[in-house]
Amino acid sequence: MTVEIAVIAEQPLDLAAHLAAVEHTGAGAVASFLGIVRDHDPGATGEVTRLEYSAHPSAPEVLARIAGDLDRPELRIAVSHRIGSLVVGDAAIVACVSSAHRAEAFDVCRELVERVKHELPVWKRQHAADGTTNWVGIS
Repeated sequence: MTVEIAVIAEQPLDLAAHLAAVEHTGAGAVASFLGIVRDHDPGATGEVTRLEYSAHPSAPEVLARIAGDLDRPELRIAVSHRIGSLVVGDAAIVACVSSAHRAEAFDVCRELVERVKHELPVWKRQHAADGTTNWVGIS
């Protein structure tokens, strides 16, 4: 199995650890994505000051399944998503994919991130500077 990391984490995410997890002598390319908490969002009423991520108990298994669905012998995959309280500038998701060639690394990394965004049962509550909050991902 070439899924090296697939974790729902309460602690800060470590990009260097994800990069190291996908390194190997056959990798000519590593594509990475770092999703950072920003200070604005169209759904917020004002400046975003922090996010609270919560996850369904099945989230670790879903994340492992998503990464496993993309797994191929020539790839190595590392992906983690934070839960808990994050402030502006914190990493909410880290995804790294290594492969022999850049196109495949880019394509799989993008698909990984898009699938995590759409399939992972994780929701966020945005907190704005004016004290208002709103949920994202709850339907």
